[in-house]
Amino acid sequence: MVVEVVRSGFVESTHRARMLAVEADGSPARVHGAVDALVSPRSSMKPLQALAMVRSGLALEGELLALACASHAGEAFHVDGARKILAGAGLDEGVLRCPEDLPEDAAAREEVLRSGGEKARIYMNCSGKHAAMLATCAANDWPVETYLDPAHPLQRAIRATVEELTGERVAATGVDGCGAPLFFVSMLGVTRAFRALVLAEPGTPERRVADAFRAHPEWTSGTARPEARLMRAIPGLLVKAGAEAFDAFVFEDGRAGTVKIEDGGQRARTPVTVAALRALGLDAPELDDLAAGTLYGGGHPVGEIRLRREPQGSAD
Repeated sequence: MVVEVVRSGFVESTHRARMLAVEADGSPARVHGAVDALVSPRSSMKPLQALAMVRSGLALEGELLALACASHAGEAFHVDGARKILAGAGLDEGVLRCPEDLPEDAAAREEVLRSGGEKARIYMNCSGKHAAMLATCAANDWPVETYLDPAHPLQRAIRATVEELTGERVAATGVDGCGAPLFFVSMLGVTRAFRALVLAEPGTPERRVADAFRAHPEWTSGTARPEARLMRAIPGLLVKAGAEAFDAFVFEDGRAGTVKIEDGGQRARTPVTVAALRALGLDAPELDDLAAGTLYGGGHPVGEIRLRREPQGSAD
């Protein structure tokens, strides 16, 4: 599957994508590329990390549990929420070990700079997850200073949860952009894990995570982010993006999928995700402008980012 970047009628660039979409019973509906090969899902694994925390005693609900799964845009409510998670555990920002950053949201970033602020760990897009990790440590009397060490009880619990829900042994452990351990599995495994979240019985830790995530899409990404727009357009859908152009999604009936843009080009990610959703019969008018991005020249539209039309029956 190929995404084309078309400027002034000329194909300027291309991105090759892998895609897996499965029906409600788990059977493949559409497959492109090596979906059984190892990938780095990056932040798409945050719902599984949050699940491990809930299983370990993290007492969050609603928006704050959604924020524990988030790659947030640093809007004011995200930052306030991360601080609430820390304060509820008797902690402050000084214990965070994610990198210092400015908000990703342009308006929020401008407000911080206008008010004389500067980079801080609380603004980093993973601060909600890190705050929840620290709250989990506090609930268990685990050390907070070393919470990112792969040998820490928290990270061992997360690894065990990832292996359980993916049905795979973690092939390798790396370091994510936020400093947390990163686990390499397959797109098949990630799809299997996301199905397990929404198909679990109501009230279980799995469903608590899935239900909070779907009820509060802006808290898991940002007010204007594509993932939140997709979830608002299709109620019952859960979508989590990861760095280097990874997406994982699942609908309430078990229809699910994963997307990986091989060169990490984020601009190609959402059009492929929309194609995967549509292949499963999940669609809405609001998705039309997410299926193809607009390119600008001199402030005016001059092209688009679109899926290349493949010959019928092609699975490349």
